[in-house]
Amino acid sequence: GGLYRIQSDAGHEVLAQLSGRMRRFRIRVVPGDRVTVGVSPYDPARGIITFRAR
Repeated sequence: GGLYRIQSDAGHEVLAQLSGRMRRFRIRVVPGDRVTVGVSPYDPARGIITFRAR
């Protein structure tokens, strides 16, 4: 439930945390998972993981 270092398809690195809903339903995120990240408009290097594609 901490911070995840995410590599985007464009090659950018983003530090992201799990969204509250993903935490509530205890969705596990492991290295190699494809995820959707909402990036903060104030800090483009940080974001929130909103979806995990299997």
